[in-house]
Amino acid sequence: MEILLALIPAFAWGSIGLVSGKLGGTPQQQTLGMTIGSFVFAIGAYLVYRPTFEMNSMIVGLISGLFWTLGQNKQFQSMKLMGVSNTLPVSTGLQLMANTLAGVLLFREWTSSRDLFLGVLALAFLIIGVRFTTVSDQKDSGDEAASVKKAWMKALGLSTLGYAFYTITINASGVDALAVILPQSIGMVIGALFFSRKEQVWNHYTTRNILTGLIWGVGNIFMLISMKAIGLAVSFSLSQMGIIISTLGGIWFLGETKSKREFRYIIIGCVLVIIGGIILGYLKS
Repeated sequence: MEILLALIPAFAWGSIGLVSGKLGGTPQQQTLGMTIGSFVFAIGAYLVYRPTFEMNSMIVGLISGLFWTLGQNKQFQSMKLMGVSNTLPVSTGLQLMANTLAGVLLFREWTSSRDLFLGVLALAFLIIGVRFTTVSDQKDSGDEAASVKKAWMKALGLSTLGYAFYTITINASGVDALAVILPQSIGMVIGALFFSRKEQVWNHYTTRNILTGLIWGVGNIFMLISMKAIGLAVSFSLSQMGIIISTLGGIWFLGETKSKREFRYIIIGCVLVIIGGIILGYLKS
């Protein structure tokens, strides 16, 4: 039963790109709708768990929420540019690498030769896995294709930066995770309003994407529950399985076309990223 609960974040987070892709809207509309849904879910979580708020948890929550919005907004932009099946394997791998390097450089998490060996091995799996997921049989057709790819890489870089500081802020503070959820969702909404300030976003696309925020909130709360029940290593590793759902769903559910060779490399790359994530989860236990 505990393992099944730990798989919920994988299904929830792995389906966000698919659901938002079907619901439609611009990245700003998707981000705002998602943050509103997350805020609604956070209110419900607060009423259930009644965590004690302190000034520190409020500030940390707001800051981490702002960084999360940067990460999610730019990830939505990346998916618009190159598709879900191209974006999410790379995004997942980059996030894992960024958090690993932050753990080593900022929090001194690798303290033994065993940690160093497993950490380097995990990074190798991640780098190779990400490279495999970007294999393409299509040749760039002129300046427009090169411009799109450049914009995609820039958006992915900013997304990775936002997601990295979202987790770094929480890890560095040591605050109660449940107490952070509500102020974090407030920071997410503020960030989404900032990104959408120049666009008319109050329409049915924003309303539709509230569903993605509720889905994200379900994954977030079950991640916290599973971490307490079975530990970080197993719960963290299982949450990485969502990459398979998002990648295959992008191809089959959203109709993103791939050649047989591209599909084969994507599957191998996803498996390598998951293996790297499992090793990192074991390291963090």
